[in-house]
Amino acid sequence: MLVRIGSRGSRLALTQAEQAAAALRAAGHEVALVPMTTAGDRDRTRPFGQIGERGVFVKEIEEALLAGRIDVAVHSAKDMTSSDTDGLVVGAYLQRDDPRDALVGAASIEPGMRIGTASARRRAQLLAHEPTLSIEPMRGNVDTRLRKMRERGLDAIVLAACGLDRLGLEGEIGARLEPAVMLPEAAQGALALQVRAGEEALVAHADDADTRRRVEPERACVAAIGGGCLAPVAAHHDGSTLRALIADENGAWIERRSGDDPLALARELLEAAGR
Repeated sequence: MLVRIGSRGSRLALTQAEQAAAALRAAGHEVALVPMTTAGDRDRTRPFGQIGERGVFVKEIEEALLAGRIDVAVHSAKDMTSSDTDGLVVGAYLQRDDPRDALVGAASIEPGMRIGTASARRRAQLLAHEPTLSIEPMRGNVDTRLRKMRERGLDAIVLAACGLDRLGLEGEIGARLEPAVMLPEAAQGALALQVRAGEEALVAHADDADTRRRVEPERACVAAIGGGCLAPVAAHHDGSTLRALIADENGAWIERRSGDDPLALARELLEAAGR
C-alpha cells in the first residue's frame, strides 16, 4: 500500500518526515513524501500573532489530510493546536527526543545579553529569569536563525534542542536549558503522526506509549488554559509529575504549578493569574 505523508518542506521538517516514513516502511508500506507550504512558512517576518492563531504551521497540511490528498500528516507536536481538529486524530507519537530548549551562541544566560526568539513562552521565561536581557524577535527555519544570529551580532538565540539534534547541529548548542529555567512547550520533542479518524491502524504500530502518556496531559493542560503561540504558557511532564506555568509576556510575573491532573492544574494557574 502506498502511503502519502504530508509535511512542511523545510530541511528539518523533511528530516522528521523521513523518521515517520522509516516507521511505515518497517510495517511494509510503500511511502511517498509530499512537501507542503503553510501560512507560517510563507510569512517569515511578521510575529505569529499577526498571522493567525496557534497552528500556523499545520492548518494547510490538516486540510490536505481531510481532503484525502495525503494519508498521514507529520507534525512537530508542539506546533499543533492543543485539541484535535474535527475528523482528525493523532494516531501515533514517535519516541520523544530531548524536549528541552537550547541556548545557542553562549554557554549561559548572563545579564544584559541580546537574545533572539519569536516565542512568547521563551521571552516571558527569559525575562523572568534575567530582567536585564534584551529579547529581539527572530523568525525563520533553523539555518536562517543561525545565520541571522551571526549577522545581527546577537549574543544568543533559543531553539528547540531536538531540532538541532535531528539536523546534526548539536555542536551549536551552548547549553541545554533545564525545565526549572525554561519550561518547554507542550509536546516539544515529540513527532505526531496525524490521520483521519477511524484510520488509526495505519500508524498505530509506531506509537510510543510513554511519549503519549506524557504528551497528552501537556496538550490537555495548555488547551484548558487556552494558550498557544500567542500566550506565555508551558507544560511539561517529566515522567512522574506534570509541571505548567502561565506568565506575563514581559516576565513581570510568572505562576508555576505541578500535579497530576492537567485540568485542575490549568484551573489553578488561571485563578493565580486572575483570569
